[in-house]
Amino acid sequence: MHRSKEETYHLPVLWQEICETLITRPDGVYYDGTLGGGGHAEALLKRLSPRARYIGVDRDEEALTAARERLAAYANFEAHKATFEQVRDVLGRAGVDHLDGVLLDLGVSSHQIDVDARGFTFRENAPLDMRMDQHSGITAAELLNTLTEKELADIFYRYGEERRSRCIARGVVAFRAVQPLRNSSDLLPIIDRCVNARFRTKSYARIFQALRIAVNDELNILEQALNSLTEVLRPGARMAVITYHSLEDRIVKHFFQTMENPCTCPPEFPVCMCGKQPVLKRMRPYFRQPASPEIEANVRARSAKLRLAEKL
Repeated sequence: MHRSKEETYHLPVLWQEICETLITRPDGVYYDGTLGGGGHAEALLKRLSPRARYIGVDRDEEALTAARERLAAYANFEAHKATFEQVRDVLGRAGVDHLDGVLLDLGVSSHQIDVDARGFTFRENAPLDMRMDQHSGITAAELLNTLTEKELADIFYRYGEERRSRCIARGVVAFRAVQPLRNSSDLLPIIDRCVNARFRTKSYARIFQALRIAVNDELNILEQALNSLTEVLRPGARMAVITYHSLEDRIVKHFFQTMENPCTCPPEFPVCMCGKQPVLKRMRPYFRQPASPEIEANVRARSAKLRLAEKL
C-alpha cells in the first residue's frame, strides 16, 4: 500500500529502545543529528520535561518542514539545517555548550526512498540524484558521467562492496560515450550485464548505496561527527547510533572501542605508559536489533543496529 508523505516519516526504528536508554536527565539538552520527519524526536519529547531542550538537525529541507509541522506543539523543540558533524556551529546558534544525549539514525528515511524524484530508489525511470540536500552538491548522475572508470570502480567496491565493480564501471563509461546517464533505467541494464540474474537486486542495492554514500560524503561526515559529538557530551551523557550497513557500523563500533580503550602501548608493556584515558563506556549489549514484531511492521528496520556509549 502506498503511504502518504506524512505517513512515510512515521516509522522511527528502535524507538522504544532509544527512549529507554538515551534519557539520563529529563530536563537536559538533547541533539538529534538526523532529525528526518521527527519520529524519534516525538517519542523522546513525550518523555522529556518541558524544561528540556531538543535540538534537531537535518540537511534535507523536506525533512525539516515535516518535522517542524509534526512537532509544532513542543515549545522546547528547535530545528536547524546542517549536517550532523557541524555540532559546534549548531550549538553556537542555540546558545548551548554541552549535551546530555545524542541520537544519530543513519538510515535513509522511508520518505526519501518512496519519492522517486529524490533518486534513492532503483525503481524504473527514477532520476539519479541521491542528494540529501537537494539545493547543493553534485548528483549521482554527475558522478557517473564525469568520474574515470577507475574512480567509479573504486566507489562501487569501497562503498558498495560490489565484486563486479570494474565491469559495471566499464559499462557506465561505454554507455556515456554515446549518451549521458540520466535515470535508473539507464544504469540498471549496465548492472544486469555484469552480474548473475539471481543476484541482480542485491547488486542494484550495493551500487545505489555506493553512489549515495559518495554523493553525500556520508562516511567522512560520520567519522568527524563522532569525534565532535563526544567532545560536547557531559559526563554521564549518552550517544546512540543506529546503523544500517557494515561500513558505517564498522566505523561506529571501532570508534566506541577506541574511546573505551584508547591505550596505544605495546601489549608487552606491564603498565600503560601513553597516559591515554578512557573517554566513553560502551553500554551492553554492545548492539541491539529490532525484534520480530517491529521488522514485520517495518521491513526496512531489519538491518538496523543500535550501539550506545556513555561519556565518562
